[in-house]
Amino acid sequence: MKIIKITVASIVAIVLVAGIFLFKGELAPKEVDAKYTSDTSQFFTMRNGARIHFRDEGNPNGPAVVLVHGSNASLHTWEPWVEILGESYRIITMDLPAHGLTGAVPDQRYGSPAQLRTVDAVVRHLGLDKFTLGGNSMGGGVTWRYTLAHPEKVEAMLLIDSSGLPQFRQQLEAKANQLDQDKKEAPVFFSLMRKPWFRAIARYTDPYWLTKQGVSSAYNHSPVVTEELIQRYYELALRSGSRDATLSRFSNYNSTEDAVDSTKFNVPALIMWGRDDSLISVDVAMLFDAALAQSTLIIYDKVGHMPMEEIPNRSAEDVSTFLFEVYGANLPF
Repeated sequence: MKIIKITVASIVAIVLVAGIFLFKGELAPKEVDAKYTSDTSQFFTMRNGARIHFRDEGNPNGPAVVLVHGSNASLHTWEPWVEILGESYRIITMDLPAHGLTGAVPDQRYGSPAQLRTVDAVVRHLGLDKFTLGGNSMGGGVTWRYTLAHPEKVEAMLLIDSSGLPQFRQQLEAKANQLDQDKKEAPVFFSLMRKPWFRAIARYTDPYWLTKQGVSSAYNHSPVVTEELIQRYYELALRSGSRDATLSRFSNYNSTEDAVDSTKFNVPALIMWGRDDSLISVDVAMLFDAALAQSTLIIYDKVGHMPMEEIPNRSAEDVSTFLFEVYGANLPF
């Protein structure tokens, strides 16, 4: 009994000490906002009270390109493309609810409908009637869903390591035995967030090491992963209210969407993928290419989940080539 008591006491002590060292409080919004706004940062308030952070950059006379970031990312992920493509295109980026400097919103709605409403509110705020829409990862899902909902507005799609159509899940499961099972190291965060016990403690723990591991693996251990990049993800995640918003988003995740009729996509689509993506298999790129009638597929060897940051020049050049085919003589050269 004495040994058991000592063992239990030791475990309790370890848990308490770990809790002290792992606990991390939130950062004041003013502090985070001051660091991560730029001269081009703007804010506007939606009807539901959500204050949206967005940027309207590049050539104001060029065709508009609206870009949507992925899960747990922010509009900063598009900065390399803004710099490269901005000479010819008007580039609009935004932080979705629960992300970046938008963060928590009053109605606490963070699912797909809220994301689509946010994109639509931004383009309406800017008076955009037609534009190219692109997104990475979750933002790719926002892209194809918005295109289905507003086909009259979207002139072309950019799907960058995008979340797939609902029916892709079943198709991938059906061929699971044929897929390469030697997966690269994936971000641990996403698998942990599916577990209720982790979500129960996540708001109290320091997310630095999960952030570092997640960013490194998502970017395929690219040299672009610096401490500055890790800190950006880390500090935005700790912005007051953002952790609770993220937990709410994952708690209400819907994985049972109905299949989508891919023949309803009637715009050209550029599908861009890192072959070494550890989050969304390159097989999804192949399924997109087969499902979309007007698609161009580009796969990058030795690239992970974030081509726009891992290989900004090459990926931006491919976007430029694609958009020249879409807009041609309307470009302001």
